[in-house]
Amino acid sequence: MLFHSYIFILLFLPIAVAGYYGMNKTGKYKLGLLWLIGMSCWFYGAFSVKYLLLFLCSIGINQAGVRWMGKISSSSRKRLLLISIVLFDIGLLVYYKYSNFFIENLNAVCKTDLELLQLGLPVGISFYTFRQLAYVADCYREEAEPYPFLEYMAYALFFPLIIQGPIASHDKVIAQFRDEKRKKVNYVNLSKGIYAFARGMAKKVLLADTLAPIADLVFPRPYAYDTGSIFIAMLCYTLQIYFDFSGYCDMAYGIGQMFGIELPFNFYSPYKAESISDFWDRWHITLTKFFTKYIYIPLGGSRKGKIRTYLNTLFVFFISGLWHGANWTFVLWGILNGVLMVLERIFKSALQKIPKAVRRGVTFIIVVFLWSIFRVPEVAHEKLLLKQIGQWQFGPVNQTFVEYFNELTEVRLLGRLGIQGIIDAYPAVLLLAFLAVLLLAVWFFKNTEEQTAALQFENTKRYGWKMAEAVLLLTWSILSLSNISEFIYFNF
Repeated sequence: MLFHSYIFILLFLPIAVAGYYGMNKTGKYKLGLLWLIGMSCWFYGAFSVKYLLLFLCSIGINQAGVRWMGKISSSSRKRLLLISIVLFDIGLLVYYKYSNFFIENLNAVCKTDLELLQLGLPVGISFYTFRQLAYVADCYREEAEPYPFLEYMAYALFFPLIIQGPIASHDKVIAQFRDEKRKKVNYVNLSKGIYAFARGMAKKVLLADTLAPIADLVFPRPYAYDTGSIFIAMLCYTLQIYFDFSGYCDMAYGIGQMFGIELPFNFYSPYKAESISDFWDRWHITLTKFFTKYIYIPLGGSRKGKIRTYLNTLFVFFISGLWHGANWTFVLWGILNGVLMVLERIFKSALQKIPKAVRRGVTFIIVVFLWSIFRVPEVAHEKLLLKQIGQWQFGPVNQTFVEYFNELTEVRLLGRLGIQGIIDAYPAVLLLAFLAVLLLAVWFFKNTEEQTAALQFENTKRYGWKMAEAVLLLTWSILSLSNISEFIYFNF
């Protein structure tokens, strides 16, 4: 079940929200948590009942392990138990996500012929594994106490967090579950939730999914396109993944607000970044914080000299790349991000002297290039892509791109409203204008979470316009749901 599907929007979400507050209204708040757990199981089970059982098993083992850990006084035995739980969690992730990757590389290197395993990837396993690892590590460090099982179940299964994060910390979410004020309907929060959800769905359905087909044409076959077409495809993917992930973050944040739960910001206008380090402070913020707290700092962080700091940075980004997918393209993408982070540290004082506008422009160009590595199916395709760029051949905008874009319902409607003559004379004008507008939006507009945080009932006129915007975007998006596509991060 995807957030941007008819069954979720028109059936699941209204039932989940209404039932949650209905149960809480009885004053028996455990019923509210049980309802939330049941609805989250429905949500996850819609993808796979088998993997729901795996998820529940993982939750049970982690919670039992943490409780057992709290009863052990010996530090060595406690450390051994921690290692066992971590190996179990990481083992599940490696088995399901990386087994075939290892087999393929073993076959290639050793000239063996081992059969690939018939495995599916459990939905959200990368995200719920990290959230559980953080909980176990915090309990081991005595930064948290084991929670009652019902509360931990509600946190672990909370459906806005399951498939793509954010990697929300257990203490902040569970503290909000315990807050009785949040168990009553708050119409300000409900309105904020609807507004954020509507904007997020519009980003996904109306923007990201519109750009996807152009990228899908070029990256598997870069040798078939000239330099100009490749540049357009790279820009399309850069904007696609932005609006795809930003849209998901908005929707998850909005759903959390509907339940009275403030989820952490996870996306803060990353294409406004002035450096790669600034980019990673803005893109998938909770993942960056997780790697910093649970990998970078335990390795020594920046406390053990410059060389160790650089090696720690490279290792973290190697893990980050591998976490994103079982493919050498992701590993290369991660390592290159790490190298750039190290170079920024080395030349920090010199880079600070460069004007901000120049730094922002150069950073964006680098990010566009890095996303091309992220998107290609194999490293060999990136070599082909760079070779085609090196040909430096430009011509009219690719006819297939133009025909696809001009067949969109919205474009045909504009044609009927009186601009068909312009479209006929300059077929690529609307496609290029669309890309230009999106670039201006990601560079200069406030993100949804900033706007949502400022939404108040007191300013009646402004509130009315925001709700009208939400209704319009929801309606438009629902009418455009004929071709439902997965979120990009759904695969990670």
